[in-house]
Amino acid sequence: MTTAISDRQLEIIEAAGKILTDSGVSGLTIKNLAKEMKFSESAIYRHFTSKEEIIVALLNYLAESMDDRYSKAISVDQTPEEKFTTLFQNQFFFFKKNPHFVVAVFSDGLMEESKRINAVLLKIMGVKTKHLLPVIKEGQQKKVFTNSIAAEELLHVVMGSFRLLMFKWRVANFEFDIIKKGDNIIQSLLVLIKTKSK
Repeated sequence: MTTAISDRQLEIIEAAGKILTDSGVSGLTIKNLAKEMKFSESAIYRHFTSKEEIIVALLNYLAESMDDRYSKAISVDQTPEEKFTTLFQNQFFFFKKNPHFVVAVFSDGLMEESKRINAVLLKIMGVKTKHLLPVIKEGQQKKVFTNSIAAEELLHVVMGSFRLLMFKWRVANFEFDIIKKGDNIIQSLLVLIKTKSK
């Protein structure tokens, strides 16, 4: 983790996440946050100057958590398919436990709200790319994944598929099993991107 965050700030982020999950972005106000935490509004302002700053901190925390988790999740001993599977399973398990991060990433209006929020959303995509692109390239070099499509384009197809699944889960109010659906998508994508045996 590169951004220092106090225990109290983490508590505030988690409370903000609960409000996001229950009430959406419009429900996330300093007043509601103070009420949720049984704090005064001024106590919240001692840690964050605005709602935007809380959302930026939440998304930064997600980006750094992803980077940290992904770095530990995959090992050099794994095959490209195992690395691919591990990266996505890791994310599904994390989101199942912490659905408020999905709400933050997929909230209508959030991206129009601030350049700072947009910058952190791009950072999250960058973290995913940093870990996934080398796995796809390794798979292509080892002739496990197709070379008919450039690694960068395969990355778009893969990330787009997972992004759509997460969006559907969010819109369905987290009612389906994201682990099971996620595994189905992982297997389907591996069928699509693996080299076809002659």
